Amino acid sequence: QVQLVESGGGLMQAGGSLRLSCAASGRTFSSYAMGWFRQAPGKEREFVAAISWSDTRYYDDSVKGRFTISRDNAKNTVSLQMNSLKPEDTAVYYCAAQEFKPLGFVASATREYAYWGQGTQVTVSS
Repeated sequence: QVQLVESGGGLMQAGGSLRLSCAASGRTFSSYAMGWFRQAPGKEREFVAAISWSDTRYYDDSVKGRFTISRDNAKNTVSLQMNSLKPEDTAVYYCAAQEFKPLGFVASATREYAYWGQGTQVTVSS
């Protein structure tokens, strides 16, 4: 099984930047599509960004133009660069891995991701 560990969260004022990283181990990293999700208190876990097996990027409209997802297969890592942070970005951020599916990639559905990290807290103050 693949194991995921997030890092890079913390406190940041609005307008600032943070870079989250996710280290994967256990299986061939390039075999997985990777996603970032977030969950605020009292809310459902929501999609943030994903990168497919073919390196196509997907973003939720709320972060499009501000966040960038990338991967480094040689290092088995995926990153989320977060710029122009807003208080509404405050949440626990989770890294997730999705196994290859021959019928296609579903970027934003939590049920499609079999493996999850423990999460890292991001708090943005106004």
